[in-house]
Amino acid sequence: MNPNDRPVIALTGATGFLGRSTLDEALRAGYHVRALTRSAQESVEHVTWVRGELRDTGSLSELTRGAEAIVHVAGVVNAPDAAGFEIGNVTGTLNLIETAVIKGIARFVYVSSLSAREPQLSAYGASKARAEKLVMASPLDWTIVRPPAIYGPRDKEMFELFRAARWGVVPVPRHGRASMIHVEDLARLLVALVTARGEGVTGCTLEPDDGKPEGWEHGEMARAIGIAVGKRIWAPGLSRGALMAVAKADHFLRGDKAKMTSDRAAYFSHPDWVVGAHARVPEAIWQPRIATTDGLRATAEWYMAEGWL
Repeated sequence: MNPNDRPVIALTGATGFLGRSTLDEALRAGYHVRALTRSAQESVEHVTWVRGELRDTGSLSELTRGAEAIVHVAGVVNAPDAAGFEIGNVTGTLNLIETAVIKGIARFVYVSSLSAREPQLSAYGASKARAEKLVMASPLDWTIVRPPAIYGPRDKEMFELFRAARWGVVPVPRHGRASMIHVEDLARLLVALVTARGEGVTGCTLEPDDGKPEGWEHGEMARAIGIAVGKRIWAPGLSRGALMAVAKADHFLRGDKAKMTSDRAAYFSHPDWVVGAHARVPEAIWQPRIATTDGLRATAEWYMAEGWL
């Protein structure tokens, strides 16, 4: 496999939900991808799999060999304590920044989270906010992307809502609104940012979404998922206390595999997870293509075809 005829980018998180879509989009865009992985992967044309992890600076050096840009997608979204988020999201990002500086790789696209806007609410959000500060303080040509709720085929997080919809009941936070984005639209943005430069991009924090003004009211989102799976659903609004109780019950039933943790309950209870107008992506660089109602339907069909639902 000879990448010499293609520009090279280094990608973390390539085996995950967003990372896999980003890998696919980068290949479509004509890149050769050096992709970090903890385990052996099947051979893919124009992909060099690099065994390692973010705490291993040796593997990061190999990951970035010959790369003109780094797209940092990998991150810890669920951990038993704050230390787990710190190691995965902060220390890992610092190691990658230092590698980029040593290698002279200027372009750095970092995938953060809207939760970084309110770091006091969750250990996850606090870790993302600290990682953002490291990126901002670096000498790199950086862009930070804060996605809202991401959905699409292969996702195991939003899948919980689709599964609940099949039973006809989707509990949601009592108050608030949130933005959404399809994973393929987000992947297109990350790849577009590899070569994007200038005002509104370089040294900027961007908050992309599906283009729906003011985002989605939680019950409205739940009902849209219900329509996607062919069910008329009930969407009871839960208080912060009720969400915390659900988190305790989930931990009792599933232990470390629980999806609704106390960290997430605190996050979900916040009323405003709508992207900011001040952080819009310049339209000349990227615009969303997938209407969420269409995307939810296609996602539900994928879950059903794969036997998840």
